Amino acid sequence: MRQKGSSLTRLMPQEPHRKILSYSAVETRNWGKKVGKLLDAGAIVGLTGDLGSGKTCFVRGAAEGLGVGKEAWIRSPTFTLVNEYDGRLPVYHIDLYRIGSAQELEELNLREYLYGDGVSLIEWFEKMPPAEVDEWLGIHFEHRAANEREITFEAQGERYGELLKRLKA
Repeated sequence: MRQKGSSLTRLMPQEPHRKILSYSAVETRNWGKKVGKLLDAGAIVGLTGDLGSGKTCFVRGAAEGLGVGKEAWIRSPTFTLVNEYDGRLPVYHIDLYRIGSAQELEELNLREYLYGDGVSLIEWFEKMPPAEVDEWLGIHFEHRAANEREITFEAQGERYGELLKRLKA
């Protein structure tokens, strides 16, 4: 979900969305795994939310759902910016937290990841330039209590609307 007032607010109110509550890190990871199993080549997942809200935990589950082995150490690529993992498809875990300028973002050459044959899981997606992607699955994480998170899935584009329809509780 794009932050209200952000220059990146592009979601239309008629786009499919779904809210769920997660009561533990295990549950958040399991939701990630469910989504990961539904993703196909070229998928773009944009994750937003405060520090510690569950984004990386969700990515661990999504990677598992994409067939990344349990021996892989899935961690936030805050300093490396992009971590790549092998699964049934290549998995690109991208973290835009430290990006401070359009030039830094351009130097990452994200198009290579976004429009390749893998799956891009992008933390701090609100830093992505508006014209960079047309369709994506947005996932917003919000603290509700100590271990409780509200997770909002929003589809931007028909491809992701269909994915949300297939996502079961």
